Parts: sequence; C-alpha cells; structure tokens
Amino acid sequence: MVYEHADKELRDPVLIAAFRGWNDAGEGATFAAMHLARVWAGERVASLDPEEFYDFQVTRPQVELVDGLTRKVTWPANEFWAARIEGAERDALVLVGTEPNLRWRTFARTIVEIAMEHNVQMVVTLGALLADVPHSRPVHITGTAGSETLMEQLGLERSRYEGPTGIVGVLHDALAHSGIPSASLWAAVPHYLAITPNPKVALALVRQTTELIGFPVETEPLEAAAASYDQRVTEMVNDDDDVRAYVQLLEERSDERSREELIDPNELPSGDSLAAELEHFLRERGDAS
Repeated sequence: MVYEHADKELRDPVLIAAFRGWNDAGEGATFAAMHLARVWAGERVASLDPEEFYDFQVTRPQVELVDGLTRKVTWPANEFWAARIEGAERDALVLVGTEPNLRWRTFARTIVEIAMEHNVQMVVTLGALLADVPHSRPVHITGTAGSETLMEQLGLERSRYEGPTGIVGVLHDALAHSGIPSASLWAAVPHYLAITPNPKVALALVRQTTELIGFPVETEPLEAAAASYDQRVTEMVNDDDDVRAYVQLLEERSDERSREELIDPNELPSGDSLAAELEHFLRERGDAS
C-alpha cells in the first residue's frame, strides 16, 4: 500500500534513492539523500506501508520517548520527498528507505509505479560499501549505468559484476524493464569505520550526484561536519599504534593505485574478509613485538 501525503507538481524530475542496510555502509548513502531532501526543502509526498515488506523480528521498529514521557514507535520507512529546484531545468524526487526483508519484486515495482506517476525521467541510486581504503584519502566514487547511451552521456561505465545483489540491483532491473534510465553511484567506506555515520562519504556522494545531474546544492554544513569527523577519526587513529600502522598500510596501497583505476563496487572485498585481514595484520604485529 502507498500512502499519499501531498500532491506536488514536478518538472520531469530525477529520482534519487538510497536505502538503509547492506547498501549503506557508514550510513553514507542515506545521509547524502537526506541532506539533499533537506537542503532542497523537500515535501513528503508518499510513503510505503512497511507491513508488506518487513519481518519485524529482523528489522525491528524503534521505540523512543517524546518529551521524556510518551513512547513513540517508529517503523521501517520508505518516504518520497518532492522538491522544486531553483536554477535547474527539472526537479527532484528523493527516496530515503530501508532495504526490505520480503517481496523484493513487489517493492521494486511499487517504486517504479510511483516514479512513473511523477513522470520521473531518470533514477540515480546511492550506495556505500566497505572497502580497504583509508579515511585520510579522498572518497573513491564509482558510477555505473544501465544503458550504453546513458553511460556515454554521464561518463559512467557498465558494471561487470555477477553474484548476490541488494535491493539497489533489483530496483535497477525493474527500472530497465520499465524503460526508465538509471544510474548508480557507490562510495568506498573505510571498513574500520563501518558503524559510525560518515559525513565525509555523504559529502562525496552529494557532490558527485549533483554534478551528475547538474543541480545546485548547499554543502557548507556538510563540509563542516565532514572536516570535524575527519579530524576526530585521525586523532583516534593516532592514539593507537597498531591501528595507525594499519591505516598507513592502507594509505600506501591507495597511493599505489592508478588515479584512472575504476573499482566495481560489487567486487570490493566482503566485510568478513576485511575484518580477517585486520586481525591478521594486528596478530602479525603482536608476534613481531
């Protein structure tokens, strides 16, 4: 079921979508999408009923206190925010959601139907995955597109990945079958910072997204948050000799890579393999000392 909250007329909008869960390391993707919805003064126009798509024993609702007294239950959300973009030829529809546990094909079809109702001309999804990259280097962004024409127009490449996928991959397949052009942007997130919201990654995705679609956006507050975050992480890393040595190793690897080298986000190492590598590195340092 789709809940309609408002009726807002948009000019051939671009839909920007991000989902919490597997596709959202460091909350970089949803952080970026929420920033865009906020700075563009988006108005909530629709949301999906979570009852159809979630196993609430897996993706549990959250309870919070309002004014310290009243308990409020917050359910997994998928909300569409519509924004008129001043200085652009078209407008934006931003979807901030949560990867579902159930009925992925129905979920993807529902999003496609909403996109078609709003005459969406292109969809850009945002993702963030763990990688063996240091926080002290620029965030690596990889872009892919579903058609040869769009790849040429946007300067992106086609993914060569085969294997398990997330809701982003399923959505792009549904969009391809519906004839709606789509592209995907992925940010590489330092795996040792997996559980903290990462404004530096969000900023990189915001910049790449708005450059891709040609929309203006205010980034100063996000830039300040990213700089502060970077400084705090550097201080914490420098306080631990083992972690500092490991980050230096990642820096050396990063610097050795060609600037033109493109990394398929789906071919990045798994979280388990990255954790194992870190444990192996620390164990070897312990044996050597």
